[in-house]
Amino acid sequence: MTDAAPTASVPIRLFAFASALACLALGLITLYSSGIGLIEPKFHRAVGFALALLVGILVSQQRRAVAGKPITALQLAIDALLLVAGLWSIWSFHFVQTEMETALYDVTTRDAWPALAGLVVFLELCRRLWGWGLFGVGAFGVLYLLYGQDLPGILSHAGFSLKEVAEALWHNTNKGVFGSITNIVLSTVFIFIIFGVLLEGTGAGDTLLKFAFLVTRRTRGGPAHAAILASSMFGTMSGSTVANIVGTGTFTIPMIRKRGFTPTFAAGIEATASSGGQIMPPIMGAAALVMADLTGVGYLSIILAALFPALFYYFSLFSAVTVEARRQGIDVQPLTIDDRITQTDVINSALFAGPILVVIGSLLVGLSTSAAGFYAVVALLALCVINPDVRHDPMRVWRSFLKGAESGATLLIAIAAIGILVGSLDSTGLGLKLANVIAEIRGESLFSALLVAMTGALILGMGMPTLPAYLIIILVMGPAIQALGVSMLTAHMFVFYYGVASSLTPPVAIAAYAAAPIAGANPLMTAFMSFRLGMAKFIIPFIFAFYPTILIIEEFSLLPFLWIAARTCFCIWLFSSALSGFDRRKLSVPEIGLRFFIAFTCLATAPMIHLPAIAIGVALIAFDIRASRSASKGAETSS
Repeated sequence: MTDAAPTASVPIRLFAFASALACLALGLITLYSSGIGLIEPKFHRAVGFALALLVGILVSQQRRAVAGKPITALQLAIDALLLVAGLWSIWSFHFVQTEMETALYDVTTRDAWPALAGLVVFLELCRRLWGWGLFGVGAFGVLYLLYGQDLPGILSHAGFSLKEVAEALWHNTNKGVFGSITNIVLSTVFIFIIFGVLLEGTGAGDTLLKFAFLVTRRTRGGPAHAAILASSMFGTMSGSTVANIVGTGTFTIPMIRKRGFTPTFAAGIEATASSGGQIMPPIMGAAALVMADLTGVGYLSIILAALFPALFYYFSLFSAVTVEARRQGIDVQPLTIDDRITQTDVINSALFAGPILVVIGSLLVGLSTSAAGFYAVVALLALCVINPDVRHDPMRVWRSFLKGAESGATLLIAIAAIGILVGSLDSTGLGLKLANVIAEIRGESLFSALLVAMTGALILGMGMPTLPAYLIIILVMGPAIQALGVSMLTAHMFVFYYGVASSLTPPVAIAAYAAAPIAGANPLMTAFMSFRLGMAKFIIPFIFAFYPTILIIEEFSLLPFLWIAARTCFCIWLFSSALSGFDRRKLSVPEIGLRFFIAFTCLATAPMIHLPAIAIGVALIAFDIRASRSASKGAETSS
């Protein structure tokens, strides 16, 4: 037994070393292409996928070894076969693209076989790294092209030969595995993934958390409010819900429980706050970067458009915590940690303030988004030495860089499945057919159409990471939403919100399942709590769909903007108190029902509807205040 552990650790170390080399190469290529010089596109995509292929195989084996599962000779042989077949297919892509550039060249049946091998390899890696959901998405794309002509109704298409499938899904730089989305990820998103992980590794998250506790120390929610504030700031940089939960939740969730909140509520509020980091400017994670490229809208404009919807969402979370604290009788309490801001904390604040200012400044002077990410990484590497923890352990920066490259490589594997779906939908026109079906279902009502789109978006994005969820939803639902007369940016923002919200939607609520074990809560009950607390995320997209002025950069007018902003905040408070069944006192069932009704009617576009609703809402709150004061006086008199 004593020799088993060292023997078992040998393959882990070997896999880790080989993976580190591949990640190093991928990271250096990313740094070079982002800020130093351009790399020829087809070569960049081919090398990027070749390194991602190697990292994906090694990471999957590492996970098996860490889990204590035996690594057999058969499994090693299968992985070697996957590697050879994958490299053969990638070489074939590069060869065919080179021939197409130098001469008139048509994809042949001979070129189809390495393409099919590549599809099988990357789908298998997608299954290992991301689960059956994304694997099913990619497999559907392949099988639909091959056999969709035999399906009934709108699903039927004209049919594709083996050669045409290979051309649509593999030997193509506009769609398919090596298409435009892959180009966006490699040229723009990858550098920000590395940046986000480096921010976490250099200690920026710890400093953010301490500032969050300082700001919220005099609120009823205390650590719950701090978790919301910290997760909004940390999440905008990391771009990953699960990483956000692990980064802040391991510290905040136990403190939320100590304050008196239930384990389910503690996990639920952390999950909802962490998922919102991806809709919070200025970084917003990978999906916002992809949105800027897909819509042709500048990244700064995306940031500006996302600002107020994100602030409304976090206001709803603050409201939910305040109401819950009142319901449970939790008052302001001193924190159980030292929340004093030291000189070291002030100095360390440059770790997150400096790089973010570099990103914004680079964009303002006209640099590309990828160049902004590059200079942010350079600034962070220059600043990280001010953190004493980094000086004591400089290798943490190195480990973070490799971890960021690994995260990017595994994301690229997921993008392969998305690329397959893109190629399939584009080649068959299925997305436009579905748009027509939705148009028939909706009739003449924009609200009913958006409701159908929301339902479809939540189902399509269920259990998926944000970027793949957003891409799948916009591909399928985007044409239908734009057909309603909604602008392209509004349609993408609408879909983006539900891509994020799908991580909170039961039964496959990955954010809740990540937070529940930390709190010792039931995962399914945490999912329902997260869904309740994050309900505003399901309402806000409807608000900016009907009132685009909220997005600022479209149809902006100051007075209408202020009016809908005030109504939105009022609606959120009524909605939060109704969901909790409590405001300043316990609400009766009729009051709860009336608050729900008034909250929605406050947002109606017709003044003859929303003005009386606001008056009734104000009366409800005034009645609650008066009843609460009367109850307090009665209690004092009786005592």
